Amino acid sequence: MKRRYQVLFLIFFIIILMSLQFVDAKINPNKTLNDKIITIDPGHGGRDSGTSYQGIYEKDLNLEISKILKKSLIKKGATVYMLRNDDSDLSSEWDSEKKRGDLYRRILKIQENKSDLYLSIHINYHYYNSVSGAEVLYHPINPNNLILAESIMDQFKNNLKTDRQVIKTNLYLYSNTRVPGVLIECGFISNSNERYLLQQKSYQEKIANSITEGVENYFRKIDS
Repeated sequence: MKRRYQVLFLIFFIIILMSLQFVDAKINPNKTLNDKIITIDPGHGGRDSGTSYQGIYEKDLNLEISKILKKSLIKKGATVYMLRNDDSDLSSEWDSEKKRGDLYRRILKIQENKSDLYLSIHINYHYYNSVSGAEVLYHPINPNNLILAESIMDQFKNNLKTDRQVIKTNLYLYSNTRVPGVLIECGFISNSNERYLLQQKSYQEKIANSITEGVENYFRKIDS
């Protein structure tokens, strides 16, 4: 008898929880990403600092922007996973090739999270310090990747005034991940003005909000 009441209570609790989620969606129409699972990949970390400029490391900027992006996506109702939350990588002590092991585990985590999409956050570098602007790279392994890349790129053009274009890439992580996703280069650390902006929280929020808007537009396109 006691077990029966426990089962009934559990069923009742699940019904109430589902009702609250439905009501929340009605009350908060701005939560456009309610049923979406998004994995954020803050590039590099640990022994791999990525690109750098006089003590400013890409891995740190990637993580700062990713944490702000996570909050922005959660506000829209998304379930968000981070592949790293600190200065670490995903390689194992047993990996003969640390970088390849790190990237391979990132792919596995994206799949394990049952992600609807992933966003890989990076900072760019160019030999000519006049080059600037955020850009988005994609691999055609999934046909939705180009749609996602263009959706985010449009918001970068509108909000960050970049004149750069979507680029195709053959890098390992993106050419081996069938889950929809893109590589986002948030700007050039080699450009003095952009390097300054990339360290400012207000600009990091601008980047994060632009990506979030791009993700919202992406889902509108594929759902329609």
